[in-house]
Amino acid sequence: MTTEVQERLTAVRERAHPRCMACSQVNGRNLSLHFQAVDDGGVRAWVIPSARFEGYPGMVHGGVIATLLDAAMTNCLFAMGWPAVTGELTIRYREPVQCGRACAVHAWLERASSPLFLVRAELTQDSRVRARASAKFILRQEPSEGS
Repeated sequence: MTTEVQERLTAVRERAHPRCMACSQVNGRNLSLHFQAVDDGGVRAWVIPSARFEGYPGMVHGGVIATLLDAAMTNCLFAMGWPAVTGELTIRYREPVQCGRACAVHAWLERASSPLFLVRAELTQDSRVRARASAKFILRQEPSEGS
């Protein structure tokens, strides 16, 4: 990971996603995800989902898992300088994710053909893949100054 990639990730995220409920550092009611660029060109974050994210007893709600995977894929594209939005998201829930235990979420670019991107992600807990996702993203046109 280079400092340049991490700086780009932070800059694009702050510009394109300033109050994101998953990864913003200024939104006080968020998932507190801190994505780091990794050597495979993707990103990774660690999280310990609290019981406030529970669906069934002791299990993280599937919608929260989807949010974690989507946020990872979005930040993967931010690291490459591409502010993009999710167009299609497919998730495979393999095993329950337990509340109160550390998880890692990792995303990487599968294919880029701007303005369309195919990204993949995995959520692991206890070294086991608990959920996988793939998504199609489309490049977002950012508003120009004065719009």
